[in-house]
Amino acid sequence: MSELRKTRRLLEKGDFAHLPRAVAIIMDGNGRWAERQGLPTLRGHEQGAESVRAVTRECARLGIEELTLYAFSTENWRRSQDEVTGLMGLLKRYLIEEREEIMTNDIRFRAIGELDRLPDEITDEYEKTREMSAGNSGMVLRLALSYGGRREILRAAQSIARRAVEEGIETALDLDEDEFARHLYDPEMLDPDLLIRTAGEMRVSNFLLWQISYSEFVARQALWPEFREEELHASLHAYAARERRFGGR
Repeated sequence: MSELRKTRRLLEKGDFAHLPRAVAIIMDGNGRWAERQGLPTLRGHEQGAESVRAVTRECARLGIEELTLYAFSTENWRRSQDEVTGLMGLLKRYLIEEREEIMTNDIRFRAIGELDRLPDEITDEYEKTREMSAGNSGMVLRLALSYGGRREILRAAQSIARRAVEEGIETALDLDEDEFARHLYDPEMLDPDLLIRTAGEMRVSNFLLWQISYSEFVARQALWPEFREEELHASLHAYAARERRFGGR
């Protein structure tokens, strides 16, 4: 029996006991997909947005509590001005057009990263979508925008240092992991149980370096624009087959 068929049967039976609570995805391969199709790079990002919609809807249907997507890294600012401008335009369109989808699926929408680096028109639309969905009770959909894992940890350390100056060094010396996590971009964020990367790559690319300490990693060969429900199911099946020990036996 194929892997996808096994996963389909698992999900059809409603056996969600081994599904992750929180999933994070490094969405890779938009540019390669476009190149293989003989299309401009932006068309790959547009097709990738369709995958975002499909995967978000399916995760919400399955009862996943949190889905965090690596949408735009701090390093992505180094891309050509034309590509960055195109990506910002696509992001603005997504923030507006997906509001109905977000509300229909009872999704709470959030973002993490250096959001102050984004154009004002993007942050304005983001705030509208976030505020509109804040009263929902379903899955959290979180976009990592202008995000870098090292920058997040550095920012947390700087916040702790400022607090130590104001309140005394003991506040830093008595720090534990839970307190440190409260200084990250989203203190309410669950550590991902499952980290998925597309396009066959085997690196974490500065994504959620604090949060993925014990995440299960699944790499899929599909490029992100090709990653739809069946690829998600295969990733969930791979996760369900593993025994998580967290350093124990």
